[in-house]
Amino acid sequence: MQKKTVVLGASQNEERYSNKAVKKLVAHNHPVTAIGNKEGIINNINIIKENPFLNDVDTVTLYLNPENQKPYYDYILSLNPKRIIFNPGTENDELESLAAAKGIKTMEACTLVLLSTNQY
Repeated sequence: MQKKTVVLGASQNEERYSNKAVKKLVAHNHPVTAIGNKEGIINNINIIKENPFLNDVDTVTLYLNPENQKPYYDYILSLNPKRIIFNPGTENDELESLAAAKGIKTMEACTLVLLSTNQY
């Protein structure tokens, strides 16, 4: 099943896990919106700086540290995703509480591992 995913903290740098996640999500046929602080392209997926209005978002996967997540709180919650994945280093009790209050599932996990083990 395809899961529309927003990668927040996307980077063109191939060493970054956000870059690897975009590639792996695409390889698993999940529609991806990549949002970063610099525009660019990862395997034909545009990295955008805007916060577009999106419908039917299944997952927001985070690659920003908790301090850098703060400006995105309202945006993330406005997407009303089914879940938010806090990748290693992005764990954030404050955002987890805000999400829980809106009925959004959260998990502290690695998107790459979830995809590799067919648990995404």
